[in-house]
Amino acid sequence: MTDWRSVIIGFLVITVLGIVGLTLPGVGQLAAGLIGGFVAGYLAGGGLGRGFWHGLLAGALGGIVAGVIVALVVGVAGWAGGPIGGAISGLAGVGIFLFALALSFIMALESAIAGAIGGLFNSGGSEPAGRRY
Repeated sequence: MTDWRSVIIGFLVITVLGIVGLTLPGVGQLAAGLIGGFVAGYLAGGGLGRGFWHGLLAGALGGIVAGVIVALVVGVAGWAGGPIGGAISGLAGVGIFLFALALSFIMALESAIAGAIGGLFNSGGSEPAGRRY
């Protein structure tokens, strides 16, 4: 089961560090993905596989959101060309979304690897050490 709290926290870490990382192009973005993926994997816990999955989702979330927005904009903008233009741009929007979805998961592999390491550090369970309910 996916721990969406871990994914969202990892995504927020990636976003904040990515903005700060703009001062170091390339390196800053890579570091943001690694740290955010590690955080997501550690918070999710449960070992390598669970950490990998949560790091992957945290790293890909930005690309998924951007893909949805671009696909919607393309689909809506096509309706200015009439119903036929809307239908064509709707199909293009679906294609753009699927491409963005695949690309975001490929680009999130560094977050997934860091998430697996984070999950390994917290492999004792699905909750970080010290959290009791």
